[in-house]
Amino acid sequence: MAKVISIDEAIDKIENAMTLMIGGFLGVGTPEKLVDGVLARNVRDLTVIANDTAFPDKGIGKLVVNRQLKKVIVSHIGTNPETGRQMNAGELKVELVPQGTLAEQIRAGGFGLGGMLTPTGVGTLVEQGKQKITIAGREYLLELPLKADVALIKAAKADKAGNLVFRKAARNFNPLMASAAAVVIVEAQEIVETGLIDPDEVMTPGIFVTYLVQG
Repeated sequence: MAKVISIDEAIDKIENAMTLMIGGFLGVGTPEKLVDGVLARNVRDLTVIANDTAFPDKGIGKLVVNRQLKKVIVSHIGTNPETGRQMNAGELKVELVPQGTLAEQIRAGGFGLGGMLTPTGVGTLVEQGKQKITIAGREYLLELPLKADVALIKAAKADKAGNLVFRKAARNFNPLMASAAAVVIVEAQEIVETGLIDPDEVMTPGIFVTYLVQG
């Protein structure tokens, strides 16, 4: 069962050199309070798996600017010039992954699959170093699952059992990431008593959630 903890207790779960998944899409649906906690604690050498690196002054972008990351696995970096600068200077390793592929790699990690096959990237730089499999005359890339030590995600509402509700587009990568990490810390805008969320509204069951933080 999920446990409501303070922001300081939550950040205590994050150590140098860990791999983090952080929800959000250009900062929408990103757990800003948790990201600010990581920033303030100056946890370093992190690998971050996320859709993007947001903006220099928002979300994951603040961790980039503060040089707390050694690697990011993302679908794009175009809205954060500092990410591109650090990549070109050899200061930050950036692994760019097609967005749909990234989502499915996370899903594979969460669902216990050995990987997924996709034609996306065949015949491009994306295929370098990857196994290709031919099915019915068509080539596919084998993309391996992604997992994390800790996932930091954002929910609109949670009950004390950890059942989650997301709001509109802020849902994005959050449910997938909640399934693919050893420890899942949720920043919830509202935390209610268990039983006050209609089961039909639950988007991520509490079994996936380790800790809750009041947003």
